[in-house]
Amino acid sequence: MSAGGAAYAALTSDQPMAPAAAVQLLAALRQQMGEDLAAAIEKQVDGSCRRVDGDTANTFRRKRAVFAASMTVVQAVRDLTRVPRT
Repeated sequence: MSAGGAAYAALTSDQPMAPAAAVQLLAALRQQMGEDLAAAIEKQVDGSCRRVDGDTANTFRRKRAVFAASMTVVQAVRDLTRVPRT
């Protein structure tokens, strides 16, 4: 079961959840959301930053700079949502 599904099941059940289990569930949810967000950013940037016919050297340099900045953000999202946080 995904972290989102497990969180939904825990919220809709009649049974109280132990604090330690809630912490683990929220950590898994945070990690899954971070990975999903990072993958979505990576996918969108990958398509828009590729070199195409007709790109000048300056245009491609700007695309590379956008790609590099985007990958920095992707890595930051992954680092912030990593479990366990160090």
